[in-house]
Amino acid sequence: MNTKTKSVWCISILTAAALFSGCETAVPKGALAMSPMTLENRKMSSRKFQTKDEEKVIKACAALLQDLGFTMSESSVKLGMLAGYKDRTAVQGGQVAGKIVMAALFGVNVAIDANQKMKASVITQPSKENPNETVVRVTFQRIVFDENNQISRLEQLKDVKYYKEFFDALGKSLFLTANDI
Repeated sequence: MNTKTKSVWCISILTAAALFSGCETAVPKGALAMSPMTLENRKMSSRKFQTKDEEKVIKACAALLQDLGFTMSESSVKLGMLAGYKDRTAVQGGQVAGKIVMAALFGVNVAIDANQKMKASVITQPSKENPNETVVRVTFQRIVFDENNQISRLEQLKDVKYYKEFFDALGKSLFLTANDI
C-alpha cells in the first residue's frame, strides 16, 4: 500500500469507529414520555377556535401581537407560524438597592438586570378531532440582559394570566371578524 491509500484506509477506520462508538441500542424507558408539567404547559398555551380558516386565525394572531406592542420577526401563513418580539426594561428596585448596598459595604460593583427582549411564538394547525376547528398554541419567553449586556435569564413565561388575556382577545377578534363587526 502506498502512503495515500494508507491514509484513506486509516481515516475510514477512524470515522467508522467514531460513528459506531456513540450508538446505543435501546432508548431508555420513559425518555420520550411527556411530564405532567409539559402537559400542563401545553394546556395553558393552547386553545381551539371554531373556524377552519387557518389563514384568518394566523392573521388575527399577528394583528393582536402587534396591538400588544410586538414587532413581527418571522411569519408564514402557509406554515401557520409567526414570531415577534418587543424590548422592555428589566430594572427592578430591589436589584438597584442591592447594588447600592453592595457597593457601599464591600466596594463591589454587582451587575443588575437592565433590559429584556420579550418573545412570542404562535403555531396554528387544524384540529385532529374536528375539521371545523383550528388549534392555536402561543408561548411567551423573555431574555433578560444585565447592564453589561450579558444574558442573566432566559425563561418561558408561565403565568396563566398572559395566556388567558391573549386567548380572550383573540377570541373577541375572531368573533368580530366572523360577524363583520
